[in-house]
Amino acid sequence: MAPDPCLYDNKSSDEGSGLDLSLSAAACYPLPYLPSLENSSSTCLIPFLDETRTKKRLKRTQSVDESIGSNCSLYSGSGNWSSDSLNSLPRLQFRDHIWAYTQRYLAVEAMEEAVAAMIGGGGENEVKEERSGDEMKLVQQLIACAEAVACRDKSHGSALLSELRPNALVFGSSFQRVASCFVQGLSDRLALVQPLGAVGVVGPSMKTTAVTLEKEEALRLVYDICPQIQFGHFVANASILEAFEGGSSVHVVDLGMTLGLPHGNQWRKLMHSLANRAGQPLNHLRITGVGNCAERLQAIGNGLELYAQNLGMNFEFSVVESNLENLQTEDINLLEGEVLIVNSILQLHCVVKESRGALNSVLQKIYELSPKLLILVEQDSSHNGPFFLGRFMEALHYYSAIFDSLDAMLPKYDTRRAKMEQFYFSEEIKNIISCEGPARVERHERVDQWRRRMSRAGFQPAPIKMVTQAKQWLGMVKVCEGHTIAEEKGCLVLGWKSKPIVAASCWKCS
Repeated sequence: MAPDPCLYDNKSSDEGSGLDLSLSAAACYPLPYLPSLENSSSTCLIPFLDETRTKKRLKRTQSVDESIGSNCSLYSGSGNWSSDSLNSLPRLQFRDHIWAYTQRYLAVEAMEEAVAAMIGGGGENEVKEERSGDEMKLVQQLIACAEAVACRDKSHGSALLSELRPNALVFGSSFQRVASCFVQGLSDRLALVQPLGAVGVVGPSMKTTAVTLEKEEALRLVYDICPQIQFGHFVANASILEAFEGGSSVHVVDLGMTLGLPHGNQWRKLMHSLANRAGQPLNHLRITGVGNCAERLQAIGNGLELYAQNLGMNFEFSVVESNLENLQTEDINLLEGEVLIVNSILQLHCVVKESRGALNSVLQKIYELSPKLLILVEQDSSHNGPFFLGRFMEALHYYSAIFDSLDAMLPKYDTRRAKMEQFYFSEEIKNIISCEGPARVERHERVDQWRRRMSRAGFQPAPIKMVTQAKQWLGMVKVCEGHTIAEEKGCLVLGWKSKPIVAASCWKCS
């Protein structure tokens, strides 16, 4: 399908992969990056760094989480590592992640030294080495603090937080900034843990979902500056146009109404494309917005109706005030002869719970609507593992990549970046780190896990075949170099220096 110019317009309206241990791969990961640690707590990452410099062979074994679960037998409670406990475990269990992390660190260090030598910047090299050392220390402190929090050691955890705060700066390096968000999350979780001997972790009460002005502004900035949401909109709209080809009546059910962006950005672009497509004209477009705030959704719909009038398009907008778990098939008004599409942009992960019941129920209701296509865009990372330390390390790796991309896109003291980091990404981080039970809604999972969930619900994959078109779009929206788009088993994945960030997939009823 030929690229649609409107889909590229940025101003027309307002399970983990294997580790690439080569030096070329290491060059893509600056020091703050951590290796992909899905289902691993990395509790023994730091003590073995020196030892593994001499290791030349690597054996893959089961993950740390699977072998030690959530226990803290390696941690002495006083901030020290128990040598007896370490010696009692097979060290080969940890060498995969240790070796990868060490090699990436050494490779980047060597590259920085070479560049400094070529430009004669001896003093600059010393500064870089000092900064790298500071960030390595910050990594160690974060991991040690996460260990103390996991072990419910409030005394030592509080002491480590006090050491962390002066170096976890909101306007520091990219890793210092991401560390500041994790410090907030660890502090919140430490305040809620039960004492030793108690069962489980105290879960915070359900936090209000009220949208503040700061959050609204941060969301708009993320949409305008970062490619993640726009990528989801582009893939969704291109897939919708392909599914609608030859149809004259279209009905889109938008779950979450594209995050509540005030201007209905995604649908304005779709309307423009539908109004200018060749062939049979569109007779009728209907959009049903599903969400908790009917007033906000209707305001978006009113704006879309005015936009449709200007295009001379027959448009109808309706609202279903409901969260996804309470949505019923009869809430959606279906008309005979219309093509139905269900659109979910960064929404369904909020329905994932400890048990599969809630998500399965929602997917079953969507399946009963018999949509021609279900478009699913989700964060591509494992932030819903059963163990806190595993989630912590995965989140640290994932958000370090995002903050590094922000570092490349905006100047150091740009207040827009601080707003995005502190009022948008920080909220996600704190929810992943500090919350449990129903309060934890940021339950991101990898695309392979979504494939299994969708297959169990009866959906079949509808491969997305537009990787060239997507790469053209990425070049036209003029984001900074470093963002990548790749095809993975019929899905499109947006990444930062090959680190997956967001995955888009399409599904049809079997």
